[in-house]
Amino acid sequence: MNQLTRRKFLQHSSRLAGGAYPAMMALGLLKDAPAHAFELTGDAPKGEHIIILGAGLAGLTAAYELQKLGYRCTILEARNRAGGRCWSVRKGSVQQETGNSDQQAQFDEGLYFNAGPSRIPHHHQISLHYCKELNVPLQVYNNVNESAYYFSEGKGPLSNKKVRVREVHNDVRGYLSELLAKAVDSQQVDAALTKEDAQKVVEYLRAEGGLDIDKLYKASARRGYIEAPGAGEKAGRIGEPHTLANIVRSGLLDPDFYNVAEYTYELQMTMFQAVGGMDKIAQAFEKKLTTPIRYQAEVTAIRNTENGVQVNYTTAAGKQSIQGDYCICTIPLPVLSNIEHNFSSGVSRAIDYANYIKTGKIGLQFKRRFWEEDEHIFGGITHTNNELTQLFYPSNDYLGKKGILIGYYNFNEKARQVGDLAPAQRLQLALQKGKLIHPQYDNEFENALSVSWHKTRYNMGGWAVYSSEERQTNYKALLVPDKRTYFAGEHTTYLNSWMAGAFESARVATTAIHGRITDQRLTYPKQH
Repeated sequence: MNQLTRRKFLQHSSRLAGGAYPAMMALGLLKDAPAHAFELTGDAPKGEHIIILGAGLAGLTAAYELQKLGYRCTILEARNRAGGRCWSVRKGSVQQETGNSDQQAQFDEGLYFNAGPSRIPHHHQISLHYCKELNVPLQVYNNVNESAYYFSEGKGPLSNKKVRVREVHNDVRGYLSELLAKAVDSQQVDAALTKEDAQKVVEYLRAEGGLDIDKLYKASARRGYIEAPGAGEKAGRIGEPHTLANIVRSGLLDPDFYNVAEYTYELQMTMFQAVGGMDKIAQAFEKKLTTPIRYQAEVTAIRNTENGVQVNYTTAAGKQSIQGDYCICTIPLPVLSNIEHNFSSGVSRAIDYANYIKTGKIGLQFKRRFWEEDEHIFGGITHTNNELTQLFYPSNDYLGKKGILIGYYNFNEKARQVGDLAPAQRLQLALQKGKLIHPQYDNEFENALSVSWHKTRYNMGGWAVYSSEERQTNYKALLVPDKRTYFAGEHTTYLNSWMAGAFESARVATTAIHGRITDQRLTYPKQH
């Protein structure tokens, strides 16, 4: 153990109040979480005050890391809670939207749904790092489930019926493997293969598609059973495969049903979620902060001054003003666009022209977990081509008494259409369309709450979306400070919509400010 001198203790004493973990790290008594650790060097600051706008994950992370270094931070948050879009809706949660009356969740105690981020990819090391450092337990999130459904409204032979994902996946895989195997075998594909190599490809396709010795696709147990196998003479009965033509005519090869969940890098298994709700991450950060967050503090103006930054805001007590040496602004850009500021024209243009996705969710509480009891669906996603887009089944509390489904998770035009409805109409739509897939809705539904993020106060959008051109113009304007104001949030990263984007952006801003104050050339991430 390193010897602790009185001088060394006093140098680090400003970090002690942040909680046992950062204090013990500061004193060299405990190693930090090894994955994606963050360490900055330099002389202790001399009382610099950092104003942080927004107590979402980016703001919380910046305050947490600056606090470790000994800086004094003030966090202003317009809501009455931390976490921003990282929000788990529970009993008593209130949703405020423009043009709608407030909704208050009536869910049973212990039930919740994640209205914002709900998944952590296994390769987002920084997200896993903070969960470990903050002692937030994780559990596996089941993102891919072959037992869920595809439901296509239309006029095809398989339309308006719920079809198990495994049936479509295996039938399409089989037919396409059959077509390709025949083409390779008859040398209709110019793949510059030797005869031996071509044979290896054909054998792979036979295994991949479940083809018989004649390279024909026939239904197998891969796509499930009509009658399950059991004891005695009960061998099980396999249904006939859907024809490729019927699958196509029914719209099941349309973009709504592309198999992106298996292939998209961020959605590949294994994925995780915070036990008890993703808001546990924000709550864990908040417990580590030495200075209380100033809640219900709505920012009205941000001004760079000659020697710092002045922020005006309002509270229940009236108009307030605060002066800091530096500012980290994590306010979502559609909200920031309506806040008075004196930023440069380039930054102001980037803020005003920011594009955020329209997206919404609804949580539906049911008396029993019929999707598990009746249909053997444990986690995963049902896909539709109607306004619902996706239904999410919970990856927690399996075989419990009650549960909450995410009754729709939609985007873009569908999210706009649904978001324009009053909450009661959204619920009616979710129940009407949902019971086409799950008729149990009629008897089992209890209550609900919907969230339209592009109408939600203090967000006004889901997450930032940039074109290639915007990445070279508006996006880059936000990557550098405007005098003493720095910008952070997923909108300043290539990790848009992910919590990792908030974490990474906070580290970038923290590194830049600390380097500027201590006159060091610091970069994050470190260049190798």
